[in-house]
Amino acid sequence: MKHYHIVSRIAIYLLSVILIAFGIFHYKNPYDLLIYVPDGLPGGVIWVYIVGTAFILAGISFLTNKFVKIAGYLLAGMLIFFVLTIHFPNSMNAGAPEMRQMALINLLKDTAIAAFALHVAAGAYKQHLHFDHND
Repeated sequence: MKHYHIVSRIAIYLLSVILIAFGIFHYKNPYDLLIYVPDGLPGGVIWVYIVGTAFILAGISFLTNKFVKIAGYLLAGMLIFFVLTIHFPNSMNAGAPEMRQMALINLLKDTAIAAFALHVAAGAYKQHLHFDHND
């Protein structure tokens, strides 16, 4: 497939805008997100800024069609890490039912975005990271 279908490009642009918005939210409201950073992790709020930066860089990568494979795979890895280490444990162990429900919603959201990022990365042709010769 040499050319992306216009609907696919629109979907990727939409994902890019959402990722950049998530990143900006991390910068504007870091202490609202600090509760998701594990207590034993040194650095505290700096991790919120690192994740925000990662979202912004992935969004820019998808918008500009540069380093899409690596950005997509790294984004998916980061989100799956969040699902396994933050959202899934919270959905099972949070005290209040509302918090368990919110954790489940975040688990589903991050899983869906990770799947889309994997799809975008796998379909990124003429990029710098190749795992097989069929690209």
